[in-house]
Amino acid sequence: MYKIAVLGDYDSIYGFATLGVDTFPVMTQEEAGTRLHQLASQGYGIIYITEAMAAELKHDIMRYQDQLLPAIIQIPGISGNTGDGVRGVKKSVEQAVGSDILFSN
Repeated sequence: MYKIAVLGDYDSIYGFATLGVDTFPVMTQEEAGTRLHQLASQGYGIIYITEAMAAELKHDIMRYQDQLLPAIIQIPGISGNTGDGVRGVKKSVEQAVGSDILFSN
């Protein structure tokens, strides 16, 4: 069974620990990049990352974009929702299904 991790600033992710998800608070872009690669190599199937941290790690995240695992999913942090997470999920669904399932006339 694959493990699930949450990566981001402490205030945004500490609540996930109550759900039994492994939390990894990071303070700097360098620390976050290192931790992301560690999690990917340690059998984490899903890595949630705050939108703010993901914006700083675009290059690192792209490394895993064409791989089946880990699935890296952006979530809003305490600073608010930028919409990047929703756009990322929408893009993934479009690739999997072959069309925009949210499009309506």
